[in-house]
Amino acid sequence: MIAAPLPVLLSWSGGKDAAWALHMLRRQPRYAVVGLLSTITDEDDRASMQGIRTDILHAQAAACGLPLLEARIPAAADNARYEAAFAAALDQARTRWPGIAHVAFGDLFLADIRRWREALCARLGWSPLFPLFGSDTRALALQMLDAGLRARVCCVDTRQLDPGFVGRDFDAALLAALPAGSDPCGEHGEFHTCAWDGPMFSRPLRLQQEAVVSVRDGRFACTDDRLENAAAA
Repeated sequence: MIAAPLPVLLSWSGGKDAAWALHMLRRQPRYAVVGLLSTITDEDDRASMQGIRTDILHAQAAACGLPLLEARIPAAADNARYEAAFAAALDQARTRWPGIAHVAFGDLFLADIRRWREALCARLGWSPLFPLFGSDTRALALQMLDAGLRARVCCVDTRQLDPGFVGRDFDAALLAALPAGSDPCGEHGEFHTCAWDGPMFSRPLRLQQEAVVSVRDGRFACTDDRLENAAAA
């Protein structure tokens, strides 16, 4: 008798790593991703780190054929506020999918972040999955591109990269242009991306990039993608 796949909730930032984690989980018959979970900052209605607009996150989820749950936090929330919002979203997931016990993350190699997530999930009674953890990030970046994943750099840490990188496509040219010591997937926080097409999407998103680059917290250079239909509305 073949066991039914385990339902999984996937932490969703809107970036390339989350998108690729979904693709990898879908290739494992043991798991069935049933929904996505994004942490949203209330004040600006965007993904907390990437700065991606919430309507884009929902459009990504729709293109993946999945519902998106939201964990809402205030700006500059401390760990206690984040954990409370995360716990509430997980409770919502269990109401929607009784018996679900696994939540996946797209982390690549930061062991301290993994330990923190494992401890948090243990306290909340969930089992974490890390489908990409331990990957060679240069090989992983090339694998993403070869498979048709398309993303744009939406945020750059100006202490690590020149702000000129913001708004660039995540492609071979960008990988070649990264300075020595930069991680090809930006796992040290050098940059964040907004995914708009790939094998995990049923259709590409049509995004319009704003020409103006803003600086957040005096450190992060960000561009502001919008859905084309939203920009026209």
